[in-house]
Amino acid sequence: MGGSVSCCISPGESPKIHRRREVELDECPITTAEDVSEDTGTYLQHISDRELPDELAQESNPSDHPRASTLFLNKSQTDVREKRKSNYLNHQMSPGLLTKKYSSCSTIFLDDSTVSQPNLKSTIKCVTLAIYYHIKNRDSNRSVDIFDEQKHPLSRDKVPDDYSVVDPEHKLIYRFIRTLFSSAQLTAECAIVTLVYLERLLTYAEMDICPCNWKRIVLGAILLASKVWDDQAVWNVDYCQILKEMTVEDMNEMERHFLELLQFNINVPGSVYAKYYFDLRSLADDNNLSFPLEPLSNKRAQKLEAISRLCEDKYKDLCKSTMKRSVSVDNMAGIKNSHAVLS
Repeated sequence: MGGSVSCCISPGESPKIHRRREVELDECPITTAEDVSEDTGTYLQHISDRELPDELAQESNPSDHPRASTLFLNKSQTDVREKRKSNYLNHQMSPGLLTKKYSSCSTIFLDDSTVSQPNLKSTIKCVTLAIYYHIKNRDSNRSVDIFDEQKHPLSRDKVPDDYSVVDPEHKLIYRFIRTLFSSAQLTAECAIVTLVYLERLLTYAEMDICPCNWKRIVLGAILLASKVWDDQAVWNVDYCQILKEMTVEDMNEMERHFLELLQFNINVPGSVYAKYYFDLRSLADDNNLSFPLEPLSNKRAQKLEAISRLCEDKYKDLCKSTMKRSVSVDNMAGIKNSHAVLS
């Protein structure tokens, strides 16, 4: 990943591994004479008993398990409830002009964003909003020195004294991420993977994204996501062309620490990716951040119909192949039974 240390060898343990080992030592059952079997002579803990805590931890981690709720959606619920309450109290006021388009019998509005091809601009806005809620509704200010902007500045400009106190505005976060994506020509899928890595970092390292570290955490997540997702990844030196004052050595060191804190787990299952995509759409709906809608034209309707027909044909072919496979299995079973009767 652009560093001198191999991604297969970690020079040190992440905090989560160290704490997990301490917990395992504390919770290790004490074997008494009554537990020792007379036949075996020794007590051996079953491997499933040792792996169960890790599986439970994985299910509670949204970046690893598809059933766990995303962190950013939970962080945003407080503000969403306040907005709904305010709208309810002011429901007698005139709503004014409708800003959202609605489909009718004569006109159908569709957006061009799908889980396989999300809209770039809207996805970046949603990811930016998720990071904004992470910072605003954080539990504490736990951080790691490598991400501290005071100790590792991104520019030669003096860092303000209140850099660790004042929360960044949504527009500031959006401009920072949009500049990186525009200059490096990154895709919308990379933005979703960036959010997955960010929440995985916060969970694994048990830290918070706050005003003093949000830029370097976001930069590290984008750097890693672009290398994992894109076939032609952007090199670390290319990001130094975007962030003029940042050195390649600093970029490499930050990437190594990011990977170590992730425990080198850069795999993103399709189910987790889809969950983050739809939760980002839910976040957009809760904050009146609608995806761009366009009226359904004849050309686009024909294209959708062709795609639907193609999917239907693939489904029919799959069903036919499945039926042929099941028939051949039944025939083989019948032949075996006939041979058994004859013998």
